[in-house]
Amino acid sequence: MEIKFARSESVAEAIIRQLHEASDSIDGALYRFNHPGLAQAMEDVAKRGVRIRLLVDGNKYKESRTTQELLSGDTIPFRLAFGRQGRGSKMHHKFVILDQQTVLTGSYNWTYESEDENQENLLILQDAYSVEAYTPEFKALWAGAARNDSNDSR
Repeated sequence: MEIKFARSESVAEAIIRQLHEASDSIDGALYRFNHPGLAQAMEDVAKRGVRIRLLVDGNKYKESRTTQELLSGDTIPFRLAFGRQGRGSKMHHKFVILDQQTVLTGSYNWTYESEDENQENLLILQDAYSVEAYTPEFKALWAGAARNDSNDSR
């Protein structure tokens, strides 16, 4: 396990390093996503053939032109998710599963604000228990999320 704090280092750089190490799959559930550098890293990995499935909060997606622009291409397959009460409630997760071996989680949203302004943390978990705990949550959210017609990986 590794722990990163935005106060003392670039969490985005730590995430980018982890993304570039992925060789098979990236499954993520992110409340907010508007950091171009993180989006570029995901696009680079997808172009190498790594399967990506990204869930973003539907409310935040509709509010953020930047998020819409970052996800407008055909490279990063995504779906819109909501909280347990449906539209208006939050899919507030912040986790990514890499290659069914590593989980990135913590308070860190994938945004410039989290990188440059907020006190944030990122946990890098590389144990079977964490992967086994997060995987069914991702699968359930993915199955229940609204498809994005233009680039949804089934």
